[in-house]
Amino acid sequence: MQKYLTLIFFIFSGLSLFSQTSAPKYSNEFLSVGVGARAFAMGNVAVASQKGVEAAYWNPASLVDLNKKYEISAMHAEYFAGMAAYDYVGFGIKLDEKSALALSVIRYGVDDIPNTLELIDKDGNIRYDLVTTFSAADYAFLFSYAKQTKIKGLSIGGNVKIIYRHTGEFASAYGFGIDAAIKYKRGKWQMGAVIRDASSTFNAWVFKTDDLEKVYNTTGNEIPENSTEITLPRLILGVGREVRLSDKVRVLAELDADITFDGKRHTLIEGDPISIDPHMGLEFQYQDLIYLRMGLGNIQRETDFKQKESLVFQPNLGLGIHYKNFRLDYALTDIGDQSISKYSNVFSLSYAFD
Repeated sequence: MQKYLTLIFFIFSGLSLFSQTSAPKYSNEFLSVGVGARAFAMGNVAVASQKGVEAAYWNPASLVDLNKKYEISAMHAEYFAGMAAYDYVGFGIKLDEKSALALSVIRYGVDDIPNTLELIDKDGNIRYDLVTTFSAADYAFLFSYAKQTKIKGLSIGGNVKIIYRHTGEFASAYGFGIDAAIKYKRGKWQMGAVIRDASSTFNAWVFKTDDLEKVYNTTGNEIPENSTEITLPRLILGVGREVRLSDKVRVLAELDADITFDGKRHTLIEGDPISIDPHMGLEFQYQDLIYLRMGLGNIQRETDFKQKESLVFQPNLGLGIHYKNFRLDYALTDIGDQSISKYSNVFSLSYAFD
C-alpha cells in the first residue's frame, strides 16, 4: 500500500511541473475549520483528547479508542449570516482491539450565487429571466486508518485526503494529500501530534474562461490560467490531563499549538517562517452524562489607532449530553464578541453501535 501511495504522489508532483505552481499561505483553509461541536466549544483543542469517529479529522491515531464496532457522526454549521454552509459526516469502523478505519466527508460552500453574465442581452435589454445561479463549494474526502503499536499507550494513524473544489462551471480543482499522526497515553496524561499535509497537499486548478473572457477584458482583469496550488505542511501538538474531582465529576484540560512554516501569520507568536497559534480548553464531566466545555482560541495581538497594543481572543462555550449510544454536542463560539469573528451556533450528533 505504501509504495502505491508514494507512486501516486510522485506522479502528481511531476504533473505540477507542467503548470504554474504556487504555495499560498491560506490554501485549503476550509480544512482548518474543524469538525464536531465538542472541539468548537473547547477552542479547537482535540489533538490529544478527542474520542469517537471525529478523531479521524483531529488525530486519526485516536480512532483505536472507538468504544463500539461502528460509529457515525454528523455536524451542520452556518457562517456569514447563513450565506455559507459547513457540513460534515463521518463513519468509523473498529476492525479489532488494535486497529480502526474511518471515512469523513466535509463540504463548505456558498449556494445560489446569481450569475448575471447574461443579464444584458446583445440588444442592451435587461433580461432577468436569463439570470441563473451556481455554487462555490469545497469538498474533502478523508480515508483514515489507526493502529495500536506494540508500545503500551502508543498508537499511530493517518489520513489520505482527496479534495474537489469548484466555482460553478468556471473553475474546478482536484487535490490529493496525506496526514500523519501519533497518540500516546500514560496514566492521566494524553499527548498527540499531527502533521497535516505531510505530503504538501496539492490542488490542480482548471479554469474555463470562455464565458468570462469578454468581461475580464472589459474590466481590465487578468484572465486566470491553469495552475497548481500547494498546501504546505503544518504541525499540531497537543497535551491533555484528566483530573477526578469527585466520584461523579472529572475535569479535562488540554493545550494545543498549531505550528506553521509558511511565513509570518497573525498569531500570538509571530515569526518568519515559523508562527505558533496556541489554544486551550476545559471539559467538565458529570457521570459521563453531562459535559460542560469552554475554550479560548484565535489569540492575537491587536493595535488600535493610538498604537496601543491589546490582546484579543475568541471565547467559546458548549454543552454535551451522552445518553447510552447517543452523543449530542452544542457549541457557541466567540462569546461576548471579544474578537472580530462573529459567534456561531454549532450542533453535532453521534451514534455508536455494534
